[in-house]
Amino acid sequence: MRALVQERYGTDDVLELREVAVPALGPDDVLVRVHAAGIDQGVWHLMAGLPYLVRLAGHGLRAPKARVRGSDVAGCVEAVGERVTRLAPGDEVFGTCAGAFAEYATATSDKLVSKPENLTFEQAAAVPTSALTALQGLWDTGGVRDGHRALIVGAAGGVGTFAVQLAKVFGAEVTGVCSTDKVDLVRSIGADGVIDYTRGDFADADERWDVILDLAGNRSLSHLRRALAARGTLVIVGGEGGGRWIGGTDRQLRALALSPFVRQRLRSLVATVTAADLYYLKELIEAGRVVPVVDRTFALSEASDAIRYLRTGHARGKVVVTVG
Repeated sequence: MRALVQERYGTDDVLELREVAVPALGPDDVLVRVHAAGIDQGVWHLMAGLPYLVRLAGHGLRAPKARVRGSDVAGCVEAVGERVTRLAPGDEVFGTCAGAFAEYATATSDKLVSKPENLTFEQAAAVPTSALTALQGLWDTGGVRDGHRALIVGAAGGVGTFAVQLAKVFGAEVTGVCSTDKVDLVRSIGADGVIDYTRGDFADADERWDVILDLAGNRSLSHLRRALAARGTLVIVGGEGGGRWIGGTDRQLRALALSPFVRQRLRSLVATVTAADLYYLKELIEAGRVVPVVDRTFALSEASDAIRYLRTGHARGKVVVTVG
């Protein structure tokens, strides 16, 4: 099968399209014929091995343990392990797997559910990591409920476009923060208000928000707290910049250290994939309450270009790789 293989850490030129063996199938595994694979910032971090904290987390100190990048997947079940009963060959599925930038990939059965009937494979591949991050950041960690005022910083990105829609599902009054060229997009997916950060600072506004979901990764903790209500909740997801050792996670660490001493709740989030959450998202999507926003699709041979494009910060929603 064709796969994008990575033997060392580095920039996108470390990804090489090769012929490799189809991955072995374990008793609890599902072999998926990949039709599309989603891209998020985590793909770049694992490719680059940065910050070094990524390597220390078990992904390989000198070289990546997993040779094929990509986790968000949509495709058809090719085969199932002997202990898998919920899925069968021919089923159309979406979720997360090991090595999505390939013609075939394996996943444990609890990381896949049936694909929403109203989505293409490309749209479905845009959902898992980004929508789960938005869902768990807003509901589980942020505690967004009916009547809350929610601020989504980075509202036009992969996670942000899901976060705006999910916050509306939960009954919040939603304000999105984005650049000038993305204002119309954020309004079109349901935001009650939009702040163009090139023309104004949300921290200087008269309004204070009950929940802030920060996805942009470059504002200081003190800056974000200025916009937060006295007993509001700030959820920091990921982070860019910073040093080579801990990168943008320094804000998360400082937030967790400060939170016990202030009235505001300061939280961080690393999303986890669960079948229950994937089923919930599937229901919302099939009901038309959440719609994936796909900016561009790239062929498997162009995945390096897709990663470069994502890193420019110009993407409006998700970037997806089509495989077959």
